[in-house]
This record gives sequence, structure tokens and C-alpha cells, in this order.
Amino acid sequence: MGTKQITFTVTLLWAFLAQAQSEIAFPISVGMKPESITKGFHDNYYVTVMNAKEPGDGELVEVSKNGIKVFAKGFNEPKGIVFLNGYLYFSDVTRIWKVDNEGKASIFVDKADFPKPVLYLNDVSLDGEGNGIFIADMGATEYMRDANNNLWPLDSEEAKKIPALGRIYHVDLEGHITIQQDTSPLMLNPNGVGVDNNGNIMVAAFFKGNFLVTKDGVLTPLKGQFRGADAVEQDSKGNYYVSSWVSGKVWKIDPITEASTLLIEGLASAADFYLEEDKDRLLVPDMMTGKIYAVPLKN
Repeated sequence: MGTKQITFTVTLLWAFLAQAQSEIAFPISVGMKPESITKGFHDNYYVTVMNAKEPGDGELVEVSKNGIKVFAKGFNEPKGIVFLNGYLYFSDVTRIWKVDNEGKASIFVDKADFPKPVLYLNDVSLDGEGNGIFIADMGATEYMRDANNNLWPLDSEEAKKIPALGRIYHVDLEGHITIQQDTSPLMLNPNGVGVDNNGNIMVAAFFKGNFLVTKDGVLTPLKGQFRGADAVEQDSKGNYYVSSWVSGKVWKIDPITEASTLLIEGLASAADFYLEEDKDRLLVPDMMTGKIYAVPLKN
């Protein structure tokens, strides 16, 4: 082997090692109670971090190859987040924030702007057409759990008393809000929202554990029950994905048989993940441990 070829080979090796070293190594700790993650400015990741639930202590954290830093702060309970047209949008109890590339935050829509009373805004997703975002309002969350903070059994008298107040809203880029999916007993306490490959809305119903798809405009549950359902997604091949905050699990669901396959378990709380199909993984926040996990799409 000649000197030039050796030099070229060594250069390639160093370039490969440098790139490998600069990759983000998951799992990674990002703060207290991370809820949702997306990819945004300069292909960096942005995570909503709730912290101690004190007014104004919530943060938006940037995760890059250079490390972790607070990108914006001053929020209450930041949750679902998306990146659209050069801005980050995320929910915060009864409002939606909009953040620019310098970390400057402004209120995009507030409680009074909604056509119905909103109680607890959670997941946010792109509408699939670039015209705006969908937002899940969980409704009356205070009725879901017993004194030990466990979800009431589905056949309990307490479960029958939970009011169906959750809705899915659409907000366009000008801030106009419409009801995309009204209340339904199937959709008690909707947490996750997404759009499938056919433009249908997908909903994760937290209390009942339904994975719902609006087939022909009608809310239709897929097979299986995923109590504490949080995030929902569909990949380009049609596979569905759902997480359970309560059980700390993430499943992959076959689009034909609707059979579910467990991708990961043992998390303290599997929250609102990000589907990164080009890297064949889900990035899953474990809220109660403060970490983001990379979960392969194949088990």
C-alpha cells in the first residue's frame, strides 16, 4: 500500500471516528420531567421539560451534538411540541407557545381563543398538510385516578362518572381555531394526537387506553388496549406506534392484523415520542427519570 493510500485511509478513519464521537449518545438526561421531543432548528432536538410544576419553571431544552442547554424558559407545564415553518409550537395547560430560532417565545393562542372551554392541553401534532397543528385537550383529568393515583378500573362506578369533555382542535397558521373532533365516550381524556398516511386523525385515549383512528370520519378503535396511552404515530409503511405513560411501554401495531408487538418496557413513564424514521428509531422521553431513550423500530 502506497503512502498516499495510507494517508487517505487514515483520514477517512479519523473522519469516521470524529463523526461517531459527535453523535448524540442515547439515553441522555435532559432535566426534570421531560414530556415531548421533536427535531427543529439545525437538526437539533427540542424537549419540553416540566420541572417541578411550579408556575414559570417549565423549560424548552435544546439537545445537540454540542450538548444540552436551556433554549427558552418561563412556562408552566410545557407538553406536546412540533416544528413547523421555522417555529416551534408547544402546549402549556391552556395556551400554545410559539418559539423562534433565537429562543424568543410568544403566546400563539390562549385559553380565551378556543371555541369551547379548554382544561388541559396536551399533545400537539402537525396537520399533515403544513397548514397548522392539531391539539388534544384531555378534558377533566381530575376524575381519572383513585387516592393512590392509579387509574380507576374500567368497570368501576367511578369510571362511569368521568365526563367526556376532551376534544381535538385544529389551529391554522393565523391562529384560527376549530373543533376537529368533538367529545366522545371512546375518547375519554385524549392525550396523544397524530395524522395517519391517509390524513385521518389518530387519538390516544389515556383513560380507556383506546388507539382511535377516524376512519371515514368515525372514531374507530384499533385492537388492543393501552391504558395510559400517550403518543401515537404511523410510519411510511403503515405501522402504528403507541406509548403508555402508565405502564412505561411502547408498542408497534401491524396495520393489517392490528397485532401489537412490544418494543420496550421497564420505563418509568413513556411519554410523547418522536418518530425518526430515517434513523429507524423512536426517541422516547421517560418523564419520571428525566431521560430520552432511542428505541429501535424493530424489536
